[in-house]
Amino acid sequence: QVQLVESGGGRVQPGGSLTLSCVVSGFTSDLFAVGWFRQVSGKEREGVSCISGGSGSPEYANSVKGRFTISRDNAKNTVYLQMNSLELEDTAVYYCATNLNDYCSDYLQWGPYDYWGQGTPVTVSS
Repeated sequence: QVQLVESGGGRVQPGGSLTLSCVVSGFTSDLFAVGWFRQVSGKEREGVSCISGGSGSPEYANSVKGRFTISRDNAKNTVYLQMNSLELEDTAVYYCATNLNDYCSDYLQWGPYDYWGQGTPVTVSS
């Protein structure tokens, strides 16, 4: 059974940092792509980052390039999202997901992802 469980969200001031974790089970994170997405209430879910299976090539939305870093620990079956220089606009519920393919979806679209975690909230506020 495929499961993804996020953790690490919280409240942080602008300019601060958080690291989100996504523990996966039912598949091995080094073989399949895992993406991070976020959603603000009333708005469409948007892609933030993705790490491919195999080579582990990362992809980032333009809005987070240079500030966020995606990585994975194969031994722990965990994918991380290190978020630095957080901005007010980063406030959202963050989800991890997999499409059980080894490649990320085009343009970080969320539609092709079938398996989702429950989400972890991130609030950036002064």
